[in-house]
Amino acid sequence: MQVMLIIAIALHVVSAVFWAGTTFTLARTGGARGEFLFKPQMGSATLAVLSGAWLWSLAHRGQFGPTEKVLALGILCAFVAAGVQGAIGGRAVRQLANQGLAEEPARAKIATAQRIAAGLLFVTVLCMAISRYV
Repeated sequence: MQVMLIIAIALHVVSAVFWAGTTFTLARTGGARGEFLFKPQMGSATLAVLSGAWLWSLAHRGQFGPTEKVLALGILCAFVAAGVQGAIGGRAVRQLANQGLAEEPARAKIATAQRIAAGLLFVTVLCMAISRYV
C-alpha cells in the first residue's frame, strides 16, 4: 500500500505541477506559443485527474469529511479548468493550425482560456494545500 501511495502521489504532483505551471506561464505571456503546449497540457491534465482519482481511492475511500469536501472543490475547479482549456483553447489552437483564424485573435482566445484556467487551478492548488488542515 505504501509504495502504491508514493507512486500515486508522485504521478499526481508531477503532472499537476506541469499542467499548472504551463497554464500560469501561458496566462502571463498572452498565450504565446500555446499551440505547442496544448497537447502536453491536456495530457498532463488527464494524468493529474487519473492519478488524483487513484490517490483518492487509496487515501480517502469511504470518507467525506471536511478534508474531502475541500478536495472536492479543488477537483471541481480542475475539471472546469481542463474543460475551458480544451474547449476554448483547443478550438483556437485548431483554428490557428487550419488558418481559420488570424494569429492575433487566436492568441487572444488561447490567453483567455489560460487565464480562466489559471484562476481555477490556483483554487485547486490552494484546496490541496489547505485540505489537511480544515
